[in-house]
Amino acid sequence: MGFASGQNNKQGVVVRKALVIALVGFMIVGAGSALATNGDNLMGVGAVSRGMGGVGIAMPQDSVSAVFNNPAALAACPCGVQSESVFGATIFAPNPSAKITLPTPTGPVTLEGSSGGQAFVIPAVGVTMSLSDSWRMGVGAYGVSGMGTDYRDQKWDLDGDPSNGYEGDLYTKLEVMKFVGMASCQVSDSLALGAALNGSYNSLDLEQGSAHDYGLGGQFGALLNLGAVSIGAAYTTPEKSTHRNVYNFDAFMGDSDQDDLVLESPASYGVGVAVTPAQTLVIEVDAKYLDWANAKGYQDFDWESQWVFAIGAQVQATEKVTVRCGYNYGKNPVVEHNGWDPMGVTSVQGNPVPTFGYEMLRTVGFPAIVESHATVGLSVRAADNMSLHLGYMHAFENTITETSAGGPFAITLESSLEEDSYSFSLAWAF
Repeated sequence: MGFASGQNNKQGVVVRKALVIALVGFMIVGAGSALATNGDNLMGVGAVSRGMGGVGIAMPQDSVSAVFNNPAALAACPCGVQSESVFGATIFAPNPSAKITLPTPTGPVTLEGSSGGQAFVIPAVGVTMSLSDSWRMGVGAYGVSGMGTDYRDQKWDLDGDPSNGYEGDLYTKLEVMKFVGMASCQVSDSLALGAALNGSYNSLDLEQGSAHDYGLGGQFGALLNLGAVSIGAAYTTPEKSTHRNVYNFDAFMGDSDQDDLVLESPASYGVGVAVTPAQTLVIEVDAKYLDWANAKGYQDFDWESQWVFAIGAQVQATEKVTVRCGYNYGKNPVVEHNGWDPMGVTSVQGNPVPTFGYEMLRTVGFPAIVESHATVGLSVRAADNMSLHLGYMHAFENTITETSAGGPFAITLESSLEEDSYSFSLAWAF
């Protein structure tokens, strides 16, 4: 339904406040990096979607899920013709560890340790509202991607000479924060179409100073509502960023200049099917294709494209309590290399890099390797127009191992990762 000018003014004030809160939230808590779950992407944004395994393409259950998953689904939020704002955060607790086995004249030596074990806070804000009988709009701001490790306190000596420093003391941090504006149109009773403009802030630090850049992209979606069955589809464009003077990759050749590194978030293709076999039950199954293999940067570090499958269920347990569960699987995109030359050189975007360092960076420094995730969630309606959402995710431990050429004198790199996250949000319908 339409809204009078006075109501539009109130909505404008709410949107402006939401955006200010989002910006302040990012400045306060966006300084930490986070190891994400499907490659280096979060499997979902917000407590509701993350409690259901990251689903939300076909039938998002709150505004921030719709803003992240499918712009055409804005009209499918349970708040209906009302407007809704969601403010929340995810506390992310990754647990990466690594082992490096080196040959010595007296036999193999294994260096091992755990990355700095701190938790990171990832904010999420979403607002949706009706503009007319057919049109809805939404805005959002959230941390969407990131990864990093801190092995600086391990004192890994890779060449056997402590006087040269500790070459294995890796530090990496990547952050991607996204700001989104979108609109959807109810083309017919059963079909909605939507589009979004995405802006991103990207930061990369490889312990030689952080480098920042901005990206721009879009998202397009469709939603077919057939009553008890909904079918959604969404496409997100790649977003490229250039991290200038971020690292001196060819210092071993005597070069003293810092080099650039281009990283491109991949194109994403997603479809989802949701069914409501009973009034109190929702089940959704989503599939996404993340095209890492053709994304600049990830392509250079030999990531393969990734299919992600998710299933989530929601049950209205009582008038005020809703419970959720889900499962998410995406095969590790980091390709294992075996038989590489530890004395060789690998080219990365035109820069020669020692192959040993290249393999250390891609497996130990950026171990985006978890595959299976189990999730649960809970919502409590505190008032007629206000709900509290909670979600928990556990990513089961996964390990990548690769061995160089050299037979009994080979180098073995092993990296493991498991994750826990705790999400919460407050939704207000107005």
